[in-house]
Amino acid sequence: MNGGRRDFFVTGTDTGVGKTLVSAALLRRLRGQGRAVAGMKPVASGSVRTKDGLRNEDALALLAECSRPWPYEVVNPFCFEPPIAPHLAAAEAGSDIHLEPIERAFRELQADCDVVVVEGAGGFLVPLGPELSFADLPAALGLEVILVVGLRLGCLNHALLTAEAIERRGPGLAGWVGNLIDPEFDRLEANVDSLERNIEAPCIGVIGHLDPPRVERAVAALRWPPGLVAAQDP
Repeated sequence: MNGGRRDFFVTGTDTGVGKTLVSAALLRRLRGQGRAVAGMKPVASGSVRTKDGLRNEDALALLAECSRPWPYEVVNPFCFEPPIAPHLAAAEAGSDIHLEPIERAFRELQADCDVVVVEGAGGFLVPLGPELSFADLPAALGLEVILVVGLRLGCLNHALLTAEAIERRGPGLAGWVGNLIDPEFDRLEANVDSLERNIEAPCIGVIGHLDPPRVERAVAALRWPPGLVAAQDP
Protein backbone atom coordinates (compact mmCIF):
# COMPACT_ATOMS: atom_id res chain seq x y z
CA MET A 1 0.00 0.00 0.00
CA ASN A 2 1.14 3.54 -0.68
CA GLY A 3 -0.11 6.52 1.31
CA GLY A 4 -3.31 4.72 2.27
CA ARG A 5 -4.27 3.75 -1.28
CA ARG A 6 -4.75 0.12 -2.24
CA ASP A 7 -3.69 -1.37 -5.55
CA PHE A 8 -3.94 -5.05 -6.39
CA PHE A 9 -2.09 -7.85 -8.13
CA VAL A 10 -4.31 -10.65 -9.44
CA THR A 11 -2.57 -14.00 -9.73
CA GLY A 12 -3.87 -17.52 -10.19
CA THR A 13 -3.31 -21.15 -9.34
CA ASP A 14 -2.55 -21.81 -13.01
CA THR A 15 -3.08 -20.46 -16.47
CA GLY A 16 -6.66 -20.28 -17.74
CA VAL A 17 -8.30 -20.04 -14.30
CA GLY A 18 -10.05 -16.69 -14.78
CA LYS A 19 -7.54 -14.01 -13.76
CA THR A 20 -8.70 -11.69 -16.52
CA LEU A 21 -12.36 -12.24 -15.65
CA VAL A 22 -11.74 -11.43 -11.99
CA SER A 23 -9.50 -8.45 -12.81
CA ALA A 24 -12.13 -7.02 -15.14
CA ALA A 25 -14.84 -7.59 -12.54
CA LEU A 26 -12.80 -5.77 -9.89
CA LEU A 27 -12.31 -2.84 -12.23
CA ARG A 28 -15.97 -2.67 -13.21
CA ARG A 29 -17.16 -2.85 -9.61
CA LEU A 30 -14.81 -0.07 -8.53
CA ARG A 31 -15.67 2.02 -11.57
CA GLY A 32 -19.35 1.60 -10.69
CA GLN A 33 -18.57 3.13 -7.31
CA GLY A 34 -17.32 6.25 -9.06
CA ARG A 35 -13.64 5.47 -8.68
CA ALA A 36 -11.07 6.17 -11.36
CA VAL A 37 -9.47 2.82 -12.20
CA ALA A 38 -6.87 1.36 -14.51
CA GLY A 39 -6.02 -2.20 -15.42
CA MET A 40 -2.57 -3.41 -16.37
CA LYS A 41 -1.16 -6.58 -17.94
CA PRO A 42 2.59 -5.96 -17.57
CA VAL A 43 3.66 -9.00 -19.59
CA ALA A 44 1.54 -10.94 -22.06
CA SER A 45 2.28 -13.77 -24.44
CA GLY A 46 -0.17 -15.22 -26.91
CA SER A 47 -0.94 -12.12 -28.97
CA VAL A 48 -2.06 -11.35 -32.50
CA ARG A 49 -0.56 -9.03 -35.07
CA THR A 50 -2.71 -6.05 -36.00
CA LYS A 51 -2.16 -2.89 -37.99
CA ASP A 52 -1.28 -1.22 -34.68
CA GLY A 53 1.16 -3.93 -33.59
CA LEU A 54 0.85 -6.95 -31.32
CA ARG A 55 -2.30 -7.02 -29.24
CA ASN A 56 -3.20 -9.39 -26.40
CA GLU A 57 -6.83 -10.32 -25.69
CA ASP A 58 -6.45 -10.14 -21.90
CA ALA A 59 -4.80 -6.74 -22.02
CA LEU A 60 -7.53 -5.42 -24.32
CA ALA A 61 -10.18 -6.69 -21.88
CA LEU A 62 -8.54 -4.75 -19.05
CA LEU A 63 -8.13 -1.66 -21.23
CA ALA A 64 -11.88 -1.76 -21.92
CA GLU A 65 -12.59 -1.53 -18.17
CA CYS A 66 -10.33 1.49 -17.52
CA SER A 67 -11.94 4.78 -16.56
CA ARG A 68 -10.20 6.49 -19.47
CA PRO A 69 -8.47 5.28 -22.63
CA TRP A 70 -4.76 4.62 -22.27
CA PRO A 71 -2.11 3.92 -24.88
CA TYR A 72 -1.93 0.17 -25.27
CA GLU A 73 1.79 0.14 -24.48
CA VAL A 74 1.15 1.60 -21.01
CA VAL A 75 -1.37 -1.10 -20.13
CA ASN A 76 0.80 -3.86 -21.64
CA PRO A 77 4.49 -2.86 -21.79
CA PHE A 78 5.76 -6.31 -22.81
CA CYS A 79 3.76 -8.12 -25.48
CA PHE A 80 4.85 -11.30 -27.28
CA GLU A 81 3.23 -13.33 -30.04
CA PRO A 82 3.63 -17.05 -29.19
CA PRO A 83 1.37 -18.48 -26.44
CA ILE A 84 4.27 -19.77 -24.35
CA ALA A 85 5.92 -18.85 -21.05
CA PRO A 86 6.81 -15.13 -21.10
CA HIS A 87 10.55 -15.55 -20.54
CA LEU A 88 10.72 -18.06 -23.40
CA ALA A 89 8.71 -15.77 -25.67
CA ALA A 90 11.01 -12.88 -24.78
CA ALA A 91 14.11 -14.94 -25.54
CA GLU A 92 12.70 -15.98 -28.92
CA ALA A 93 12.00 -12.31 -29.69
CA GLY A 94 15.55 -11.34 -28.71
CA SER A 95 14.21 -9.27 -25.84
CA ASP A 96 14.64 -9.07 -22.09
CA ILE A 97 11.87 -8.34 -19.58
CA HIS A 98 12.98 -5.71 -17.08
CA LEU A 99 11.24 -4.28 -14.04
CA GLU A 100 11.92 -0.63 -14.90
CA PRO A 101 9.50 -0.27 -17.87
CA ILE A 102 6.82 -2.09 -15.89
CA GLU A 103 7.25 0.20 -12.90
CA ARG A 104 7.32 3.30 -15.09
CA ALA A 105 4.04 2.34 -16.78
CA PHE A 106 2.46 1.41 -13.45
CA ARG A 107 3.39 4.76 -11.88
CA GLU A 108 1.88 6.57 -14.87
CA LEU A 109 -1.40 4.73 -14.36
CA GLN A 110 -1.27 5.15 -10.60
CA ALA A 111 -0.78 8.91 -10.82
CA ASP A 112 -4.04 9.32 -12.72
CA CYS A 113 -6.44 7.00 -10.91
CA ASP A 114 -7.60 5.75 -7.51
CA VAL A 115 -6.93 2.02 -7.97
CA VAL A 116 -4.74 0.02 -10.32
CA VAL A 117 -5.42 -3.69 -10.85
CA VAL A 118 -2.40 -5.54 -12.22
CA GLU A 119 -2.90 -8.99 -13.73
CA GLY A 120 -0.16 -11.58 -13.87
CA ALA A 121 0.19 -14.42 -16.38
CA GLY A 122 0.09 -18.09 -15.52
CA GLY A 123 0.83 -18.64 -11.84
CA PHE A 124 2.53 -16.61 -9.11
CA LEU A 125 6.06 -17.95 -9.62
CA VAL A 126 6.16 -17.81 -13.42
CA PRO A 127 9.63 -16.53 -14.38
CA LEU A 128 10.12 -13.39 -16.43
CA GLY A 129 13.87 -13.77 -16.74
CA PRO A 130 16.94 -15.15 -14.95
CA GLU A 131 16.43 -12.91 -11.92
CA LEU A 132 12.82 -11.72 -12.19
CA SER A 133 9.43 -13.38 -11.82
CA PHE A 134 5.83 -12.27 -11.39
CA ALA A 135 6.32 -12.90 -7.67
CA ASP A 136 8.61 -9.86 -7.55
CA LEU A 137 5.99 -7.41 -8.79
CA PRO A 138 3.77 -7.01 -5.69
CA ALA A 139 6.66 -5.93 -3.47
CA ALA A 140 8.20 -3.73 -6.17
CA LEU A 141 4.93 -1.93 -6.95
CA GLY A 142 3.30 -1.98 -3.50
CA LEU A 143 0.45 -4.30 -4.46
CA GLU A 144 -1.84 -6.51 -2.39
CA VAL A 145 -2.37 -9.95 -3.88
CA ILE A 146 -5.69 -11.51 -4.84
CA LEU A 147 -5.55 -15.20 -5.75
CA VAL A 148 -7.90 -16.74 -8.31
CA VAL A 149 -8.43 -20.43 -7.61
CA GLY A 150 -9.55 -22.50 -10.57
CA LEU A 151 -12.13 -24.80 -9.00
CA ARG A 152 -11.47 -28.25 -10.44
CA LEU A 153 -9.86 -31.49 -9.35
CA GLY A 154 -6.44 -30.71 -7.87
CA CYS A 155 -7.29 -27.15 -6.84
CA LEU A 156 -6.67 -27.69 -3.12
CA ASN A 157 -2.99 -28.47 -3.55
CA HIS A 158 -2.49 -25.75 -6.16
CA ALA A 159 -4.24 -23.13 -4.04
CA LEU A 160 -2.47 -23.97 -0.79
CA LEU A 161 0.96 -24.08 -2.42
CA THR A 162 0.32 -20.72 -4.10
CA ALA A 163 -0.99 -19.11 -0.91
CA GLU A 164 2.09 -20.36 0.93
CA ALA A 165 4.38 -18.94 -1.76
CA ILE A 166 2.63 -15.57 -1.61
CA GLU A 167 3.02 -15.37 2.16
CA ARG A 168 6.64 -16.53 1.97
CA ARG A 169 7.52 -13.89 -0.62
CA GLY A 170 6.18 -11.14 1.63
CA PRO A 171 3.30 -9.27 -0.04
CA GLY A 172 0.60 -11.16 1.84
CA LEU A 173 -2.72 -12.37 0.50
CA ALA A 174 -5.62 -9.89 0.62
CA GLY A 175 -8.23 -12.40 -0.47
CA TRP A 176 -9.06 -15.18 -2.90
CA VAL A 177 -11.76 -15.86 -5.48
CA GLY A 178 -12.98 -19.30 -6.53
CA ASN A 179 -13.84 -19.70 -10.20
CA LEU A 180 -15.61 -22.88 -11.28
CA ILE A 181 -13.62 -24.15 -14.25
CA ASP A 182 -15.13 -27.65 -14.38
CA PRO A 183 -18.94 -27.58 -14.27
CA GLU A 184 -18.89 -31.25 -13.21
CA PHE A 185 -16.44 -30.70 -10.35
CA ASP A 186 -17.51 -33.14 -7.64
CA ARG A 187 -18.04 -31.95 -4.05
CA LEU A 188 -17.74 -28.28 -4.95
CA GLU A 189 -19.07 -26.96 -1.64
CA ALA A 190 -16.84 -29.29 0.38
CA ASN A 191 -13.78 -28.18 -1.57
CA VAL A 192 -14.63 -24.50 -1.12
CA ASP A 193 -15.10 -25.15 2.59
CA SER A 194 -11.66 -26.79 2.73
CA LEU A 195 -10.13 -23.77 1.03
CA GLU A 196 -11.82 -21.38 3.45
CA ARG A 197 -10.53 -23.36 6.43
CA ASN A 198 -6.98 -23.64 5.13
CA ILE A 199 -6.38 -20.21 3.59
CA GLU A 200 -6.19 -17.46 6.20
CA ALA A 201 -7.16 -14.72 3.78
CA PRO A 202 -10.90 -14.28 3.19
CA CYS A 203 -12.83 -15.66 0.25
CA ILE A 204 -14.20 -12.66 -1.63
CA GLY A 205 -16.36 -14.59 -4.04
CA VAL A 206 -17.15 -17.86 -5.78
CA ILE A 207 -18.00 -17.54 -9.47
CA GLY A 208 -20.15 -20.25 -11.00
CA HIS A 209 -19.28 -21.82 -14.33
CA LEU A 210 -19.60 -19.22 -17.09
CA ASP A 211 -19.47 -20.22 -20.75
CA PRO A 212 -18.63 -17.81 -22.19
CA PRO A 213 -17.19 -15.73 -19.32
CA ARG A 214 -19.31 -12.66 -18.56
CA VAL A 215 -17.90 -9.81 -16.50
CA GLU A 216 -21.28 -8.65 -15.19
CA ARG A 217 -22.01 -12.08 -13.72
CA ALA A 218 -18.57 -12.23 -12.15
CA VAL A 219 -19.18 -8.82 -10.55
CA ALA A 220 -22.44 -10.11 -9.06
CA ALA A 221 -20.63 -13.12 -7.55
CA LEU A 222 -17.98 -11.09 -5.75
CA ARG A 223 -18.34 -10.11 -2.11
CA TRP A 224 -16.07 -7.92 -0.04
CA PRO A 225 -14.95 -8.19 3.58
CA PRO A 226 -15.08 -4.76 5.26
CA GLY A 227 -12.25 -2.56 4.13
CA LEU A 228 -10.89 -4.80 1.37
CA VAL A 229 -11.87 -2.53 -1.47
CA ALA A 230 -14.34 -0.02 -0.12
CA ALA A 231 -15.61 0.75 3.34
CA GLN A 232 -19.20 0.96 2.09
CA ASP A 233 -19.18 -2.55 0.61
CA PRO A 234 -21.22 -5.14 2.55
